[in-house]
Amino acid sequence: MADLFEAAGLTPHAPSPLADRLRPQSLSEVVGQDHLLGPDGPIGRMAQARRLSSMILWGPPGTGKTTIARLLAKEAGYEFQQISAVFSGVADLKKAFEQARMRRAAGQSTLLFVDEIHRFNRAQQDGFLPFVEEGIVTLVGATTENPSFELNGALLSRSQVYVLKRLDDEALETLLAKAEAHEARKLPLEPQARAALIAMADGDGRYLLTLAETLFNIGTAKPLSVQELGQVLQKRSPAYDKDREEHYNLISALHKSVRGSDPDAALYWLARMLGGGEDPLFIARRLIRMAVEDIGEADPMALVLANAAKDTYDFLGSPEGELALAQVVVHLAAAPKSNAVYTAFKAAQRAAKETGSLTPPAHIRNAPTRLMKDLGYGKGYAYDHDVEGGFSGQNYFPEGMERQVFYRPKGEGVEARIKERLERWAEMRKSRS
Repeated sequence: MADLFEAAGLTPHAPSPLADRLRPQSLSEVVGQDHLLGPDGPIGRMAQARRLSSMILWGPPGTGKTTIARLLAKEAGYEFQQISAVFSGVADLKKAFEQARMRRAAGQSTLLFVDEIHRFNRAQQDGFLPFVEEGIVTLVGATTENPSFELNGALLSRSQVYVLKRLDDEALETLLAKAEAHEARKLPLEPQARAALIAMADGDGRYLLTLAETLFNIGTAKPLSVQELGQVLQKRSPAYDKDREEHYNLISALHKSVRGSDPDAALYWLARMLGGGEDPLFIARRLIRMAVEDIGEADPMALVLANAAKDTYDFLGSPEGELALAQVVVHLAAAPKSNAVYTAFKAAQRAAKETGSLTPPAHIRNAPTRLMKDLGYGKGYAYDHDVEGGFSGQNYFPEGMERQVFYRPKGEGVEARIKERLERWAEMRKSRS
């Protein structure tokens, strides 16, 4: 009688996925990471010298992190041992370290590969430190998350961080060619559909090979068009996690595109965020921030419109309300820019912190009681509306503090007129002092 494994098809004869069958057999066969693995790359040099340092491989899914670690151990003559932070606990780590210690006593070095290393908590990460320091293991951790945020500083200080690149179109085309050579047949795709398939992969080599395997398996009488390809394959959502680093990368890209007065790029990043499932009201809040930080008095209506876009989305919801966000993104990007209010307030905050005990001059203090009037509160105050030109030029800074200039208009948009008025008042103040 067949056992359960045979019944499930998990026999030695069961075919493995195409991505597994096409795994590179040497570091030179890994595509898209020449900056690390080439003859002049840091990992390539280590492999040639057969002396490895602990490292963290940081990159998006499907860029070859596990494959690189396995091949690095093979080419450097290290024993490869793999654990996953998703499925392993303290007992598994202790067992791995003990096995590595026994190998070291026998003269064999161990490369301990930890997949999803960022999923270990801080205490578990600290557990690696003595074994890395003593050289019992050479640690190679793989992560899709920013190590600066997810890994202990002590662990990072003992490791090199290497950034794997998202696979470009050329690298993905190389993978397709390898798949076709392995299958001894061409993918059933028209040229434009082939380009669309590469775009679907979004830089993920493993996902591309999974899509290719699906196409090989279904078989078609004629090459598929772009429309037919879309019917056969379901495109996955863009790589975007609104709780992690990509969330901050994309909002930063949107903000800097607006600040850089590029409405087209700003619209692209807005579409990326909305398509990735970002909360539109989070985007609306950030657009309001852009209006006050980067535009300010150069276009005071920018803040009004940003608030209106938030209210519009709140009222209409998706997808209709998203157009209001798009409209204000274009307005903000195309508006004249000034961070003069932003920098002025920062400077005023610093001055207030340094001189926070100084009181207002007596002539601008209220005098609601007889005693306060006797003490000189309000004495000599000039009511500006009654002064010729509507400007008295009095001092409003605390006694004992020199006059400061925090707000320096940029002279863009509406702020150009503000600058002109402030310069005229400065001259009047100087003449009356």
